[in-house]
Amino acid sequence: MITKQLTDPKSIVVIGGSDDVQKPGGKVLKNLIDNNYKGNLYVVNPKADVVQGITCNKNVESLPSVDLAIIAIAAKFCPQTVKTLAEEKETRAFIILSAGFHEESEEGAKLEQEIVDTINSVNGSLIGPNCIGVMNSNYAGVFTTPVPRLDPKGVDFISGSGATAVFIMEAGMPKGLTFASVYSVGNSAQMGVEDILKDMDENFDPATSSRIKLLYVESINKPQMLLKHASSLISKGCKIAAIKSGGSEAGSRAASSHTGALASNDVAVDALFRKAGIVRCNGREELATVAGIFMHPELTGKRVAIITHAGGPAVMLTDSLSNNKLEVPPISGPKADALLEKLFPGSSVANPIDFLATGTAEQLGHIIDACENDFDNVDAMAVIFGSPGLFPVYDVYDLLHEKMNECKKPIYPILPSIINVKDEIEHFLAKGRVNFPDEVVFGNALAKVYHTPAPQPENIETPKVDEKTIRSIIDGADNGYLMPDKVQQLLDAAGITRAGEAVVTSAEDAKKAASDLGYPVVMKVVGPVHKSDVGGVVLNVKTPEAVANEFERMIKIKDTTAILIQPMLSGVELFVGAKREDKFGHMVLCGLGGIFIEVLKDVNAGITPIAQSEALDLIHRLKSYKILQGVRGQEPVNEQHLAEIVTRVSALVTIAPEIFEMDLNPLLGRKDRVVAVDARIRIEK
Repeated sequence: MITKQLTDPKSIVVIGGSDDVQKPGGKVLKNLIDNNYKGNLYVVNPKADVVQGITCNKNVESLPSVDLAIIAIAAKFCPQTVKTLAEEKETRAFIILSAGFHEESEEGAKLEQEIVDTINSVNGSLIGPNCIGVMNSNYAGVFTTPVPRLDPKGVDFISGSGATAVFIMEAGMPKGLTFASVYSVGNSAQMGVEDILKDMDENFDPATSSRIKLLYVESINKPQMLLKHASSLISKGCKIAAIKSGGSEAGSRAASSHTGALASNDVAVDALFRKAGIVRCNGREELATVAGIFMHPELTGKRVAIITHAGGPAVMLTDSLSNNKLEVPPISGPKADALLEKLFPGSSVANPIDFLATGTAEQLGHIIDACENDFDNVDAMAVIFGSPGLFPVYDVYDLLHEKMNECKKPIYPILPSIINVKDEIEHFLAKGRVNFPDEVVFGNALAKVYHTPAPQPENIETPKVDEKTIRSIIDGADNGYLMPDKVQQLLDAAGITRAGEAVVTSAEDAKKAASDLGYPVVMKVVGPVHKSDVGGVVLNVKTPEAVANEFERMIKIKDTTAILIQPMLSGVELFVGAKREDKFGHMVLCGLGGIFIEVLKDVNAGITPIAQSEALDLIHRLKSYKILQGVRGQEPVNEQHLAEIVTRVSALVTIAPEIFEMDLNPLLGRKDRVVAVDARIRIEK
């Protein structure tokens, strides 16, 4: 819980404050003073009488009541200090800068827990320990620089790493980003990134709260909390972008199924962010750029006019947008010809609209007006205008500012000359604008923002399944892979269409089953994980004699316990799978199946529960989607039926969370149906 004493303290004490501004206690005190904290400011230091002009208290016992304590002393002294402040001085907010807690040792973890217990007992707030602090428009309670311009209309920024918070602010400030608040959660002993976001959601005020949230997360400990409150904030009109680092560990994970190999923790993060509507960024520059894009009107279409006086950046931006499925549409016709007459000879309005190095502010105004009013195939404008340093460009940037106020279509300023026209850019930023100095970083970021979907509804309609039968099978199962007959029963209970099949343990039973199912048939070993690799799959078996011969050969393959027989079906090989991911719940994946899943790895994942619309989105975003649509006369796949199977797998694993991994591979897709041909389900209770 974030208390009022943390966000707007009327009094602050720095425990361990000193005159040495190269130490955290000294620097945080200096930042509070330099940034005009208006409340009562106290210092505790047993070795000093006056610190940075403030009369010093020798111990916490001599303090009056105080709202917020910022603590920068050795870890071993923190528990008693916190106890005294909480129980005797009515302190209800604590920022502990000190390290030496659970990040270092078991003993440190005990100290940390003791502190948390004390603060929880008085319903207080704790940020840290092992953090750089907190700042907002009321106070700058950090020991680092730079301190950005703190403005309630700026961005809220929550970081799991103090140093990274500094670097991200340094990436954003030169672009014009301002900050409403910055939280460095450090060890997250009481509150982590998710908890801070939860509080921002529950206390959101449309009149005063920032509508832009940036997150830097190293571990997601409460994914459902993050999903719920990010979705809620976005539905209230906020925009959220996040970096989640540490995703490469999945590469070393051994898995026994296709789903296990493909469904890493990082895939779960991607799925969670997409479900919540969070724009996922890969680095500091991209995060800062996305934040700048958030500060502009929303891009409602994918067609961008590039307005430039320099050819090279326009070409690079065109490539960036086009490669990310945005459009730089051609512009032509009488209105384009009329615009061209207002520009210098040699200019082009084809898009990019190039008005040459000699182009003027007046000409830029004509171009922007035409894009706003005359060209219906333009949804936004990107204006590239730098300078070789020959003359000032204040007039250009002033006009750009005016047009950004007037136009309904977003105008994105790309001002690359951060040295040549440094003063002019600072003049532009001082008006509350942001700059995108790198056109390629901007283009990639704009595409990410545009392609990130709105949050999925919290309450979705899921298909009806036979819950009683599903629970009966799961409750009676042991850990490990289910036998084929139990798998068949589960698929039937979930309403997943499957091929007819029989499991046999003798050649005679094999011949009878093949006759009942109808020739030709497919024969597969039961037992080995990767059947094809051991010669455990035979297609197009047409006679009783061939069935018997193949049975005798296959039953001798190592680990084989029986033979599965199915009718020979045709169609596009597809894949649907599910995996339980620690803390996230279940992911459901879909893509091309058969051997293609190992070669192409073209799958998309969603976090359960999954509605039909979300399942269709997973399908439509596949790189191989055109194959499903049918190419060169091939029969298309019934994507509605495939999406329904995704939703039914989602419903199945929701009712049966003991399902650890599940593969439907392959399913065979045709225009009239999608049928599961092979399935494996692993239980881990």
